Amino acid sequence: MRILLVEDDEALGDGVRVGLAQERFTVDWVKDGKEALAALETENYGLLLLDLGLPRLSGIELLKLIRGRGMTVPVIILTARDTVADRITGLDCGADDYVIKPFDLDELAARIRALTRRKMGRAEPLLVHGNIVLDPAAHKVTLDGAEVNLSPREFAVLRELMENTGIVLSRDRLEQSLYGWNEEVESNALEVHIHHLRRKLGARLIRTIRGVGYVIQKD
Repeated sequence: MRILLVEDDEALGDGVRVGLAQERFTVDWVKDGKEALAALETENYGLLLLDLGLPRLSGIELLKLIRGRGMTVPVIILTARDTVADRITGLDCGADDYVIKPFDLDELAARIRALTRRKMGRAEPLLVHGNIVLDPAAHKVTLDGAEVNLSPREFAVLRELMENTGIVLSRDRLEQSLYGWNEEVESNALEVHIHHLRRKLGARLIRTIRGVGYVIQKD
């Protein structure tokens, strides 16, 4: 999943970016509200991590703007403002969750996974398709109970497809979920990942919809 992190504190922003990358998330990091608005208008993000005390455009102002424009991206607020009034304001303006600084990165990753489940209408933390089970927290995939070794990119492609079972995802959508701004995308990289997944998990798992994209059909 691709995440937009909006945080003007250099040390904290870098720490969150590196920590979430280790959790297999793709993270783009900007440092003020106007940069964030421009990114949200041009890219497809699965989640927004939003500081409130931002230069040029505050977190609350940004939140009001994107909700007013109908953007439904899930939002977790990261802030040192821990009064009840501040939390109420953020939630009433459209935030989905609130994390108070300083926070534990493992907890933040867990909250991201929980919010993703709610967004997709799932209660179960595991993604299951037939004899394939994907554990987002443990970064593990099993086939008939035996663990399958996947690269980080292969895991990310499979998670995106399994979270959207029955929905055809375009090449652009999948590539946007895999690669951040500073990462070069080879022209056939996605096809290579799909080929490897089919070889490891079954040739019929992922269906190609020619000219449209890829899908894992519902059981």
